[in-house]
Amino acid sequence: MSPSTHKKAATHLTAHDPHLAKIIAIVGPCKILPHTNYYQDIVESIIGQQLSVKAAASITKRFRDLFGPSFPTPQQILDRDIDALRSAGLSRPKAIYIQDLAQHIQDGRLRFDGLDNMSNQEVIAKLTAVKGIGEWTAHMFLMFCMGRTDILAWGDLGVRNSIKKLYQLQHNPSPADIQAIAEKYQWHPYQSIACWYLWQALDNEPK
Repeated sequence: MSPSTHKKAATHLTAHDPHLAKIIAIVGPCKILPHTNYYQDIVESIIGQQLSVKAAASITKRFRDLFGPSFPTPQQILDRDIDALRSAGLSRPKAIYIQDLAQHIQDGRLRFDGLDNMSNQEVIAKLTAVKGIGEWTAHMFLMFCMGRTDILAWGDLGVRNSIKKLYQLQHNPSPADIQAIAEKYQWHPYQSIACWYLWQALDNEPK
């Protein structure tokens, strides 16, 4: 995913979806910038599950402070017991999830250097084998870390709320409803970017 891809996506989505076209006209090209700091991103995603941005940032800082100036390695996480991790504000399940992630990395079940050569479904299968990582977390990882352009985040609350409002639905859209809208308005091969615009629509009211 690059600035040139963002422009192509904006052109494609504007041509096929008049609802998104209104949002695109307001906010301009997508601003997703993928990165390769996969391990840290997943740890922080687990910490932030079902928390506000402010609360997640506070606990993440306290978690990092347990280990010193550098982000902890998987082995450092495994060397701490659950109660030590919980002292940073983590729930017991999240502490267990983070240690399970660390164990997957340590024993080679999850190798980040091989993900780029995998399909979206293969990456999802690898990630969701870790305790506490569901399809939503895997979708966010594919979109914002790996920069995969064609991920439909049907399980995201913001996407569902935005679709209900933007497409004037009388009910909360199901995954099947979201898939049908994506097909009707030809979001492929830019479903990730369509979702990004749906998030922007929550804060940008079309005139």
